[in-house]
Amino acid sequence: MSTFTNLFKRSNLCGDLRLSHVNNTVNLSGHIVNTRRLNKNLSFIDLRDHTGMIQLVVKNHLLSDMNLSTNSVVQLSGLVKERKSVNNDLSTGQVEVFVETLDLLNRAESLPFNPLSSTTTNDDLKLKHRYLDLRSTALTQNIHKRSKITHSIRQHLHDLQFTEIETPVLLNSSSEGAREFLVPTRHSNTPTFYALSQSPQQPKQLLIASGCTDAYFQIARCFRDEDGRKDRQPEFTQLDIEMAYVNGAPSETALSQQWNMGGEQVRELLETLIRKLWRQYMDVELPQPFPVMTYTHAMNVYGSDKPDLRFGLEIEEVSRDEAAQTQVRALVCKKGDTDKLSKDFLQAHPPSQVTPDIQQALSVNEQDLVWVEHLPLHPDGGGTVLGQVRLALAEALQIPHTTPFAFAWVIEFPLFTMADSDKDHLSKGRYASTHHPFTAPYAEDVSLLTEQPSRVRGQHYDLVVNGVELGGGSVRIHDAALQEKVFREVLKLDDGEVDRFHHLLVALRSGAPPHAGIALGMDRLMAIMCHTQSIRDTIAFPKSLNGIDRLFNSPSTTNEEVLKEYSLAALKRA
Repeated sequence: MSTFTNLFKRSNLCGDLRLSHVNNTVNLSGHIVNTRRLNKNLSFIDLRDHTGMIQLVVKNHLLSDMNLSTNSVVQLSGLVKERKSVNNDLSTGQVEVFVETLDLLNRAESLPFNPLSSTTTNDDLKLKHRYLDLRSTALTQNIHKRSKITHSIRQHLHDLQFTEIETPVLLNSSSEGAREFLVPTRHSNTPTFYALSQSPQQPKQLLIASGCTDAYFQIARCFRDEDGRKDRQPEFTQLDIEMAYVNGAPSETALSQQWNMGGEQVRELLETLIRKLWRQYMDVELPQPFPVMTYTHAMNVYGSDKPDLRFGLEIEEVSRDEAAQTQVRALVCKKGDTDKLSKDFLQAHPPSQVTPDIQQALSVNEQDLVWVEHLPLHPDGGGTVLGQVRLALAEALQIPHTTPFAFAWVIEFPLFTMADSDKDHLSKGRYASTHHPFTAPYAEDVSLLTEQPSRVRGQHYDLVVNGVELGGGSVRIHDAALQEKVFREVLKLDDGEVDRFHHLLVALRSGAPPHAGIALGMDRLMAIMCHTQSIRDTIAFPKSLNGIDRLFNSPSTTNEEVLKEYSLAALKRA
């Protein structure tokens, strides 16, 4: 085995070799993919690094004492030659390297799975040996593509005079979002805790209030104690943006595009950035501008606040009762398509009985299938049963997509809602902010704050694509009196809870300019741009769906002595 003393600098990367390198001597390093004995004199070795794979031609006497194994690491020097038989499956398939010297740097032992063909390997096993899984071509390409896209985002924002500023990860607990991760300290005899930042929301608003920058951004690490999903991780990355002196009301141009609120500078910034990324990395020209729809329209017509607009299949109105504040809506599958639905599908999504009223309102016949749902006139939450049926029906019928990427802005969210499952631990039966308590209301809705808070619209905007919420932001409250009114009179925070935002209120009273911002989910963005269904495929070291780190065995317990240092004691859950 080679020692560190005879390592040499590689001259090229495996995946970069082309016909232009023929007759050049190259120094390469990488992992052995496989070895094939050609005859008694020669063998073929496939060598790969993070850029790709190259075929080596090696004299057998160079291999005689090496005991090479698959995935071993080697270095070599050799001459590039044109291949007699081209391999069109490889970018390097027109050339090969005739090896002159070969050194074994580290012999690999037997691996728990082959990282280049691990499609049937258990996910937990791959997470436990993530460093091996990262050798797979797809994950390697995703990680490098993520790096390039992140660099492009930074360059784009720097060119626009944005300032990249790091904000604290260790903050105080606050009632502004999902459950937090707490970090105990040893600062006092009474247990005290930091909370890991759910987002840089307050720090970035304080940066704008400070006047040190009018345009901030950060590739921020964030932490939320949420239930696992394929598009969620307990620690995640977001592109965080905040801008000063944004419009607080729509311009004529914005109104003509159904953008009926402030913050259009944020919209223009994000659309320009997204179009640039899609052009550069996807070779796709996206429409300009992105369409805009209200939250109510999205929920009524598509059954989701993040609608998939790549296909039609719209949900129709059957009737509405203004007095009772209710409505009936339905989804129709016409006779020609009903035969395509399996028994399993119909058992999972049983159709409704078609009454004469429904038959007349929707112009359906007895052979059509209809799904009916009774809904409030003013929708709430993130989706409806009909919205779930719509997605399932589109998949079952294999409805063709009219476009590969359907972007849209969703606006006019209710500013306050009764707490959902993610926030009921914070509101305790009170109204909760739909997004966070710093979102500005529509100017014309301010008078409704105390009497009809459920009717107040927030100047919030979500960017969605293909049924995925890519990001969300809002125009912020920059008036301290209005912010405190929201805290006390709508959210019903007590003095202690309001005191947690004392620093923000003081900053707003110190001359904070109008401002707005947005946070874009980098993990979701990368998953879409890498054409993968799971954000785990674009993260180097992800957690499992239940938040377990199989590689580093976290979270873990600790002993009583350590707990005592933090003035803590272990209790058994009831």
